[in-house]
Amino acid sequence: MLERLRASKGKSGRGNAARASSRSQKSQTRPAKPASEGFWHQPTLLNLCADMLIIAASVALAWTVVIALQRLPFYPLREVQVMGELSQVQRGQIELAARRVVQGNFFTVNIDAARNAFEKLPWVRRAEVRRQWPDRLELRIEEHVPVARWRGLDDEPRLVNTHGEVFVGSIDVPLPLFSGPEGTSAEVLARYKEFEPALAKINLHPRVVALSAREAWQIRLDNGLLLELGRDQAKLPLAERVARFTEHYPNAIKRSQVQIVAVDMRYPNGFTLRPARNG
Repeated sequence: MLERLRASKGKSGRGNAARASSRSQKSQTRPAKPASEGFWHQPTLLNLCADMLIIAASVALAWTVVIALQRLPFYPLREVQVMGELSQVQRGQIELAARRVVQGNFFTVNIDAARNAFEKLPWVRRAEVRRQWPDRLELRIEEHVPVARWRGLDDEPRLVNTHGEVFVGSIDVPLPLFSGPEGTSAEVLARYKEFEPALAKINLHPRVVALSAREAWQIRLDNGLLLELGRDQAKLPLAERVARFTEHYPNAIKRSQVQIVAVDMRYPNGFTLRPARNG
């Protein structure tokens, strides 16, 4: 019995050794994996990077050529042509501004800088600059058209144009005078356009239109009369007060025995006459 067991153990040992030897042979015949599959072993990625480098180099070369051509004395600007007639802007002012800002050639001149420089000139409301092939710029200028003078907190002479915009300028032409808080010039102009035709019915014309900080309105007429209108209200609009004045003032002034210097229209159903002070 003991001999059988020993024989069995011998057979078992030889079987285990055989299996281990077989596994070792299989592992030796299996193909080995590459140690590394890095960037330089990927042809598709290498080709993509090469194409990108070629494109970037081509763009850089083209840009360099364009810059070099622009700096060459090709396509020089020879003329700035002013389109239309100008009544206030002087040609000498335009020439001086053009010498300062019109630099470079037909392609490199800074159009925006030129336009800004021209718009800073006195009496220029808007400027438009365009290239005209092959060697000139076309300049169109919109001038301010004054309709009134503006009285601000400073003593700088300013005017109001047809758009209700305040600009620096002076002119030797009789114009009405506007005053009011900063930023209200357009509103004052709109009111003036309402008052003028209404007062013209009795042959009077506004010479001063003033808006106070409390939004109260005054009109100084061409005969020296001061018209107190007060604040605009939904129940008592300014247009209604002016209409009442034009309807009743002519008869009221005829009956008056004294000189009237002001009319107060701030009442809902009538008005008061303020006589001049004696002495």
